[in-house]
This record gives sequence, C-alpha cells and structure tokens, in this order.
Amino acid sequence: MNVPPKEFIRVMPQRLRDFTLALFKKAGMPEEDAQLMATLLVASDLRGVFSHGTRQAPGYLWYFRNHQLNVRPHVGIVDETETTAILDGDGGLGYFPCWRAAHIVVEKAKKQGVGVAVTRNHGHFGAAGHYSRVASAADCVGIALSGVRNPLVPDRPVMEAGSGSPISIAIPTGEEASFVPDMGLYFHYLYGSASALQEFFPKIPDAFYKFLGLSLACQALGGTLAGINSAELKDTRYYEGANQGSFIMAIDVTRFMPVAEFKRQMDAYVAGAQKMKPFPGQERAVLPGGLEWEREREYAKEGIPVSPRHQAELNALAKDLGMESI
Repeated sequence: MNVPPKEFIRVMPQRLRDFTLALFKKAGMPEEDAQLMATLLVASDLRGVFSHGTRQAPGYLWYFRNHQLNVRPHVGIVDETETTAILDGDGGLGYFPCWRAAHIVVEKAKKQGVGVAVTRNHGHFGAAGHYSRVASAADCVGIALSGVRNPLVPDRPVMEAGSGSPISIAIPTGEEASFVPDMGLYFHYLYGSASALQEFFPKIPDAFYKFLGLSLACQALGGTLAGINSAELKDTRYYEGANQGSFIMAIDVTRFMPVAEFKRQMDAYVAGAQKMKPFPGQERAVLPGGLEWEREREYAKEGIPVSPRHQAELNALAKDLGMESI
C-alpha cells in the first residue's frame, strides 16, 4: 500500500500543503484547522505513508458534505488532572483533539514524569505516528493508538473484533533514524475479509493471534477507556462519522536515565540491528521508522511522488470546489 508508485509526478511539499489547505478551507474548515490538516497529511506523504496522506482528503470531504462529521468542531477538555486528560472532539475529525492531546501529555510528562489522555466523539485521526512523534521530539517515549465503535456480530469471525486498530510507539534516538513502529493491525483485510483469511490459512499462523491481541487492546484503550461506547455519549452524538477515540501517552525519559545516555544506547542498538541480515527478499535491514526517516529527507528535496490516480483524485476535488489543479 505504501510502496512508492512506479509512475508519478513530483510535487514539492509546500505546493501540496498550499493545495491541501485551500481544499479544506473551501470545504468550510477554519484556517487554523485547515493548516493543521495540510501539515499532517503532507507529513504522511513526505514519509511515504501515502495511505494516510492527502489521499485521505476525498473521503474526509465526503463526510463533511454528507454531514457525517463536523467541519468546524470545537475541541473541549471534559476532565483533567495533573497526569490525565479527557478530550471531546465535537464530532469533527480526530486530528484536532488528538494533536492537542499529544501536546498536553508531553507537558504533563515533563512535570510529572507521565501524561495520559483519551479522546472521543470524533472521526479518523490519520496516522498514529503523528502523535507519538510529538512525544519523541520532546525526549519522551510516545504511545498513540485508536479504537472505533465496532458492533460485534455473533456469526462473524472473531478476527474482526479488533477492527484494524492503529498503534504507534515512538522512542527517541540521537543521530540514527527515528525508531517509530507505526502500523494498522488489519492483517485480515489484506485477504479481503476474515473469512477469506481463514480459507487461505486453514490453520491460522500464531502471529495473527498476536496481532489480534494487540488490536483488541487498542479497542479497549482507545475505544472503551476513551468512552466511545458510553450511553451518555451515544445520547449526545450528532455526527454518525464520529465513532472513534484514542489513547495517547508520553513518558519522560529523564525520569529513568539522562536523555543523552539513552539516545546513545538507542543509536547503538539501531545501528547494530541494521547491520544484521535482512528479511528474505530485502536488500538491507531497516528498523521501523527508518524508511520514513529516509523518504522524508529525499522527498523534501526532490518532491513527493504523486501517482496518476492520486493526482486525478485531488484534481477532481479541485474542480468540484472551483480550484486550480495540483
């Protein structure tokens, strides 16, 4: 899904940010929110995570046009302590409460050693790595994951209970590539459905059960603990697309050891691992976050590769909104 396209045009990041900003403003989003959307979506494209970059724009605008999400939400803090916070997304996209939560937990971690927030009453929050990286940039360990309101149907396979939840853990490094596992736990979707997966693998590999366990944990923390299934929230929910929540955490490294020493050890660990034999069929060993780190530097200089389909989707939106093509 996130393999660089074979055919593409190069679009410089600022051009794509300006274009995306204009798209969301035309759709009725306030300037500040549109700026954040442009920044984060293009950040995903810069890292080569095209599935969660500007390709998401058509879907988001569909939700706004069909009143499934609030295009002008007002994020609110429902409850807060010295180490915790609960944020309400007011029926909008998840980027806004989650971005705010990521900065809140870092502030709390710097004061108390740890900060934890949950968000609710919002839609998709994009790539989980956006929020974990806020913590790692501040010399904290960052954890971000999401859950979705997911009706459990008795005659469906249990593998669907996890609903493909995303999770990211960002750990600070020094000179080496950032160490940022950032993934969606959607293994059964690769085969079309859980039923198709079971047909492909008569005996499900052990790794799939581990993925399911992680996915269910995401549902528990980013969904149940966030309160997205509470009767109170269901009674007040006005936007059908606002069916998601998140769990975001920051841990201050300095509470355990000097950050310079931690980064030195992480650099040695990353460098050592990358000298090991790669997976079969791969030319080199790269740890999670390494490819994104490399692509971000390359694409910032040479431009982001935009496939013909990606370009056509963005231009169709531009035409619909009376804008110039990308």
